[in-house]
Amino acid sequence: QVHLVESGGGLVQAGGSLRLSCAASGLPSRSYAMGWFRQAPGKERESVAAISWSGVTTYYADSVKGRFTISRGYAANTVYLQLNTLKPEDTGVYYCAAGRSVDTLGLGQTADSWGQGTQVTVAS
Repeated sequence: QVHLVESGGGLVQAGGSLRLSCAASGLPSRSYAMGWFRQAPGKERESVAAISWSGVTTYYADSVKGRFTISRGYAANTVYLQLNTLKPEDTGVYYCAAGRSVDTLGLGQTADSWGQGTQVTVAS
């Protein structure tokens, strides 16, 4: 059974930074991609960033390009999301996700497994 645990959310002023972490266990394949989705109040959940198992291939939503950076830990079963130059519209619940490929998580906007979510609030 896949288990994804996020940490690192919180309250930050606009222009500030946060780093989210996700630890995965029970992934069905060593080739699984991992990523981050977010859901703002009253909006649908959207893919923010994704990264391949090797770390070579990445995906970013247009709204976060140049501000967010996704990376994988040395053990590859951890994934991080560095959030810089945060804006109030970045507020939402951020979910760690795992899927078969970066395309599945990114352009496909779907995942096989989800974490419980961590709240990010950006104050103006």
